[in-house]
This record gives sequence, C-alpha cells and structure tokens, in this order.
Amino acid sequence: MAGNIFGTAFKISTFGESHGKAIGVIIDGCPAGLELDEEFIQSELARRRPGQSAIVTQRKESDTAQVLSGVFEGKTTGTPIAIVINNKDARSKDYSHIADRFRPSHADFTYEQKYGHRDYRGGGRSSARETAARVAAGAIAKLFLKEKGIQIHAYVSQVGALAMNKPYQELDFAQIETTAIRCPDLELAEEMISYIKKIKKAGDTIGGVINCVVQGCPVGLGEPAFDKLHADLAKAMLSINACKGFEYGSGFEGVKMRGSEHNDIFENEGGTIKTKTNYSGGIQGGISNGMDIYFKTAFKPVATIVTAQESVNKAGEASEVVGKGRHDPCVVPRAVPIVEAMTALVLTDHYLRQQMVRLNA
Repeated sequence: MAGNIFGTAFKISTFGESHGKAIGVIIDGCPAGLELDEEFIQSELARRRPGQSAIVTQRKESDTAQVLSGVFEGKTTGTPIAIVINNKDARSKDYSHIADRFRPSHADFTYEQKYGHRDYRGGGRSSARETAARVAAGAIAKLFLKEKGIQIHAYVSQVGALAMNKPYQELDFAQIETTAIRCPDLELAEEMISYIKKIKKAGDTIGGVINCVVQGCPVGLGEPAFDKLHADLAKAMLSINACKGFEYGSGFEGVKMRGSEHNDIFENEGGTIKTKTNYSGGIQGGISNGMDIYFKTAFKPVATIVTAQESVNKAGEASEVVGKGRHDPCVVPRAVPIVEAMTALVLTDHYLRQQMVRLNA
C-alpha cells in the first residue's frame, strides 16, 4: 500500500489502523537541536482526541504519545523520530455487521476493489483515527515554526448553513479554544453547538467549513512549477478524511472581480515591501510573499448515520446498513487541529527546502 509518506525535506510516514494495536508516525528530516516539548505534543493530541465534548464521538482514547527515538536530553538529534499512540478503546464488534457489506460514502467498496481484502473494523486504515499520527508530527513542525515566528490559527467558520460573515482580521483567535465547536464568534458558536446536538439527536450528521490563517510566514516558500505552496497546501488538506473542498485567498469569490479590483498593489512600508490588499492569500506565483496566508477547507457530513440505508454486499446483493458504534455528528471541531497540523507540515517542509535553495545559491 503506497501513499503513506508525506513531505520532501521534512518527511512523515504514518502507520496503523483504527482498531489495531496502535497508530504512529516516523518523522525524518527534523533538524537537530530542536527542543521537543512533549507536553505540547500531548496538548495538540488532546484537541483532536475523541470524547472531549458532547458534540463529538464518545470513543474514550487518551491518545497518549510515546516518543521512541530521535530525542536525547529533551532535544532532537536529527535522526528519525518515532511516535506511537496505543489504541485503548476499540470495539471491533460494532463493525461485524459490515464485514461483507459496503457502507454508503465510505471507503469500504473502494478498498475492497483495490486491495481485494480490507480491515472493516472502524474502516481500518481509512479511518480518521490515522490523523492522530499527523497531529503528533504536526506538533513538532509547529515547535519548529514557532522558533521562526510563524503562527497558525484554524477555526470553524461554518456548520451547515450557519456561517460566519466576519473577516479573520476582526476575530480574537484566543477565543477559538473557549468553545467545544472551536468558533471564535461566541454567539454563533452557541448556535452551532445547539444545531449539532439537534442533528445528533435525529441520528444524522452535518458538514462544515474550517478557515486557517498563517501569520509571520517569510517570503520565498514554495517550489514552482509543480510544488507551489498553495498546491501543496491543497494536497495536504484534501488528504484529510471528509475534506471535500479547498480555496485560498479570494477563492471562488474572486471570479466576480475585475483585474483592476483584484490586483494586490505593492507598497513600501517602513522599508518592507507589502501589498495594500491580499486577495492573493499570501501566495503569488506559488511562492509566499510575506503577507498572511489564508484558506478555507470544506468537510462533508460524516458518512456513518444510525438511520437504515440501502446498499449491497460483496456478492452485489441488495442489503441494508445501519450505522453502529461511536461517531462524530460533525467532524469540524476535531478537524481544526488536523488542519493546523497539515499546514505546519507543509510550511516546515518548504522552509527547509528553501534553506537548501539558499545554500546552493
């Protein structure tokens, strides 16, 4: 099975299944001498872990990370870092009814057809549980970026039709973690939470949108022509389970504007070249320009619902599927740290690649 490695200079390889013994990640390319704050890694995992509120899955996992290698006396050594997270609350019996059936909008059918054999327990490798490994790796990337003055803030901007209309410049990012939904507009956050509870009670699910803002990114990150910074961010986001859309900068709204309106005019501000507007979303020609990078990601409704749905089994015979087990009624609250982690991995990778460019210049 290919496709489990991400990155070029800062590379990760994740492993494990939802109901296997453990999940984990190998990180290769992390510079030596980085102070590894294991408490920070754990705090990032706590933001993603199940069972943290009434509006997420109630699977009880502590998601305790064990750092097995690549660290000595609290600092990275430059060798591969291995992190493992044991699965403690797997209930495989909840999935025995789909051993020979395909759940609508899940990976059951495609995995079966591609590999001829699949782990049906919680979706196996296709489960979003794999993203805990990404968050652990992303936490180390965040520690690296923090030393460079780069900050990443993701937040929920929409659940169903409940959407935030405020630009990110008017938000207080300190409010993101004060609500279960991770929306910094506190009034809207309460509406979102009530709505998700209503959806959950009805046995259904709902989708949403997560916005992300990167501040302090230097000029020069991105490798045209095929590894443009926004292209790698798009790939990173679309690799997250349930992510169905990505747009950066002005996005689809930009098509309504004329070039004379959309162009970001350069100016010299105290010896630093900036742009008066930022419809480019901090990236021009595939390379960061020093302005804030901002983008949106759309997440579909979780595919598992407790209402009976028509489907087929392996033999192609009509069958009925009813969702069992513990599942999120809306994925976006727990996806916020995943979006941040994948953003951090992309930026760290490109930061190190840019250092190589400068060394070879």
